Amino acid sequence: MDKPPPSARIGTVHLVGAGPGDPDLLTLRAAQLIAQAEIIVHDGLVSPEIMALAPDGARLVSVAKQRARHTMNQDAINALLVAEALAGHDVIRLKGGDPFIFGRGGEEAEACCAAGVPVQVVPGISAASGAAAAALLPLTHRGASSAVSFVAGQCRGLSEQDWTGLAGHGRTLVIYMGVATAGAIADKLMADGLDPAIPVAVIENATRPEMRVLRAPLAGLDALVADHAVTSPALIVVGDVAAAPVSALFELAKEAVQ
Repeated sequence: MDKPPPSARIGTVHLVGAGPGDPDLLTLRAAQLIAQAEIIVHDGLVSPEIMALAPDGARLVSVAKQRARHTMNQDAINALLVAEALAGHDVIRLKGGDPFIFGRGGEEAEACCAAGVPVQVVPGISAASGAAAAALLPLTHRGASSAVSFVAGQCRGLSEQDWTGLAGHGRTLVIYMGVATAGAIADKLMADGLDPAIPVAVIENATRPEMRVLRAPLAGLDALVADHAVTSPALIVVGDVAAAPVSALFELAKEAVQ
């Protein structure tokens, strides 16, 4: 892509993490940029409460992605960000969670840099850390887990992935985008040697009023997702931290505020 002449005013693309959904969990920098935005190119997982913080004159462009149906593919999103910036506009690229954790922020940053467009990244509270905090489910816990791994559950060639060692006693595995492939994920983990009885938690709509935390052994993950009609956004947490007494903290906290 040709770079603009030196005299042309080039806008900046801000890759901004919107966090797990609750607007109170936005960083100060993210809230400031949204409140002053000229153009916001946003994902479908950004909550309506956060989008409501945009000024009345801002142009809002949805590039929501759903399984098998995208409003705009990634190449087109990259091209849109570059085109708007080269036209002199500052662009907020607003993403759920953190831009650099399964947010494809790296691809967008590369496209902007290749076109000579300045990029700034505003990290957000990741979906994993936000969901775990809201559920009072520690991803690490002395005596229960000293390691954490993040994986994408919707990746192609799931059966070809080697997840050996990523989960087990003393380790926590957090699976993003795994609801639609929950059964295959459980089968894959058990085929790679994971104990079918190891605890699993599914956290749906983390930090939002409709949040649910559901639990089962790994062998029952597929049935858990189907029986409770779990939908995205949801995270799957595999490991000892997903079981009582650790996860019982969440239930105790709910009782305390009722």
